[in-house]
Amino acid sequence: MPNSDRHHSLSGSQCYTLAMADILWVEDQSHWIEKFQPVLEATDFDGRPTRVQVFRFAEAACQHIKQSGAGQAPDIALLDAQINGRDSAGASVSRALQRKWPDVPQVYLSEYSGTDIEQSAFEQGGIQDFIAKHQRNIEAVLCWRIKAALRQREAPTTEQLTSGPLTLDKLTWEVFWHGHKLMNPNNPRRPLGPTPRKILRYLVEASPRPVSTLQMAEALEADPERFSYANYRQHIKTLRHAVQQAQPERDFMALCQRGEGIVTFGDLGAYCWKPVQSE
Repeated sequence: MPNSDRHHSLSGSQCYTLAMADILWVEDQSHWIEKFQPVLEATDFDGRPTRVQVFRFAEAACQHIKQSGAGQAPDIALLDAQINGRDSAGASVSRALQRKWPDVPQVYLSEYSGTDIEQSAFEQGGIQDFIAKHQRNIEAVLCWRIKAALRQREAPTTEQLTSGPLTLDKLTWEVFWHGHKLMNPNNPRRPLGPTPRKILRYLVEASPRPVSTLQMAEALEADPERFSYANYRQHIKTLRHAVQQAQPERDFMALCQRGEGIVTFGDLGAYCWKPVQSE
């Protein structure tokens, strides 16, 4: 599996490289660490030894994620929902993971299964599973679920994001509407700017959930003090005009007003992508 730590050992005159299955775990309580870490490290998840890197504070985990290189992603992240008394701590680590390594599976291991905390975790998106710590045979259950998440990660994935007539290439970030590439509405000879394209991707991936100004600032890793609703609204305006320009005979603006395409949501400065059905 890619993005693994490599450990080098000498055997006779040969040097070989041993790949390691890497688990990033955020957990603040010592008794849970003592209970699960030896089990995880002794389990063969994918034919390789296992390393468990434990962070007791959400802030430390977020800092580690931010400072790590692209090739240092863990194979899976195991998150506690409530850390040091903060219900939102696990979610902050989840968001940091999604921004840096969106393909890393996230599994919650928590005492708050069946509560609003679990509901919020799934509504936020990005997680594969939510496991209750207090259940029979929990050690085996945890290992089964981690293996399942790793298998799912290895399943073939597409390099394109599609929603009706919209296609977004995840590698090049190029966007096409009915096969026409989106260009800069102020200069049709230049491609659409990177920020509007990123915003569109995040909106489509979050669909049908709306994305607020603060959530979008976090997705873009922008300074929330500088990324205002006015910035967000201007990028949305640019996107709508770019789509309209890609195929002038289709009234994309009217679609948006009818609740399809890029839709304004509520009074809180949020937008959402609604798949186009009426064309």
